Amino acid sequence: MTATESYFSEGTQEMGPRKGASAAELLRESGAVLRLSEAEAARLADLPPEEQEQTMILNMGPQHPSTHGVLRLMLELEGETILRTKPVIGYLHTGMEKTGEVLTYAQGATNTTRMDYASPLFNELVFSLATETLLGIQDDIPERAQWIRMLLCELNRMSSHLLFLATNGMDLGAVSMMIYGWREREETLRLLEMITGLRMNHNFIRPGGVAADLPDGWRDAVLRVLDLVEPRLDEYEVLMNGQPIWRERLQGVGVITAEEAIALGATGPILRSTGVPWDLRKEQPYLRYDEVEFGVVVGAHGDCFDRYAIRLAEVRESMGIVRQILDKMPKGDYRIQDRKVTPPPRARIDESMEALIHHFKLFTEGFKVPEGEVYVAVESPRGELGCYLVSDGSSVPYRMHIRGPSFVNLQTLPHMLRGGMIADAVAVISSVDPIMGEVDR
Repeated sequence: MTATESYFSEGTQEMGPRKGASAAELLRESGAVLRLSEAEAARLADLPPEEQEQTMILNMGPQHPSTHGVLRLMLELEGETILRTKPVIGYLHTGMEKTGEVLTYAQGATNTTRMDYASPLFNELVFSLATETLLGIQDDIPERAQWIRMLLCELNRMSSHLLFLATNGMDLGAVSMMIYGWREREETLRLLEMITGLRMNHNFIRPGGVAADLPDGWRDAVLRVLDLVEPRLDEYEVLMNGQPIWRERLQGVGVITAEEAIALGATGPILRSTGVPWDLRKEQPYLRYDEVEFGVVVGAHGDCFDRYAIRLAEVRESMGIVRQILDKMPKGDYRIQDRKVTPPPRARIDESMEALIHHFKLFTEGFKVPEGEVYVAVESPRGELGCYLVSDGSSVPYRMHIRGPSFVNLQTLPHMLRGGMIADAVAVISSVDPIMGEVDR
């Protein structure tokens, strides 16, 4: 019995081999599961029996790191050529969207920050922006708080892309790139730890502003990291871009067209690699992005090399934005002075019973949000990160849904992998840069 004849259909009771069926019938039936095109199904069904038996189904994953977390791929192979792909998810499900319905708006950032753990500050930002829009205070957030949010997000974008450069190198056998990329990411995380108190899952961007003001010495610390990382990026290019093996493993591999990317809802570096200059910071400016200069980096071929090069260039663009933020950072409050949303200063709690009661009620009952619904989106390192919130007038969301770019971008894998070699599968998965915490939220 061949692997093709081991019929399976997820979601049904029938598992294992189905006796009495020809290979052609099995291919047509499994095509409904793996979304085999009519032309491919007809071609495979007309193959002689001895060639049909060479077609097999291979489970790749779920394991880390080659599938970047607990991602499982069902691959239909003809020899070493990939005919069809089905991403299978759900191995890391933590129910964060449902959990968001029992946490107050004040507690919400502690939940959302854990979805995309490589860029947690963007999750906190989009949840806070959605909550502020429902409250009607989106235009009252202090300028300093908005610039601090931008600073943190661009530093986080740098750390996320540096992590990609590290793991992308390791996935393709350039192990030294893992060491170098991880080294620079550590410097960025140390800076975020100095500002927020944590390396990851910060819970620092909150409805109404940020948790605390920037610490003493923050400006010098930021400049030190920027001056450290900038020449290292040049070294990356010397190490990787001019290497023939690196180019052969990436150029022309995992190609997707602009039409396919748009039809599948892909955003971020995947969409921009096809030549579409779509970046929410430019197209739908939020915070103060319309007050800084930066470019939208695009590719031309929609392949793995373009996606690698775009992320490398976006680190430089983020560094340029951060330098502008250093020059434009205003003075003032770091959070809105609205008693309904903002707790009293900690020092006041020891002096005033009224302040103590106010603090206690905010952190036990939370604040109530007017009825309504809203969708807000920001540009995360992986694309459009959206938050859909529905309020019923209570202190907890009636419904919360996150539009995770990693989840949507995984739809591109069957298109990128079709007709390619199984040896290129890891390179294509790596170029998508999926974070499974965001996929299986």
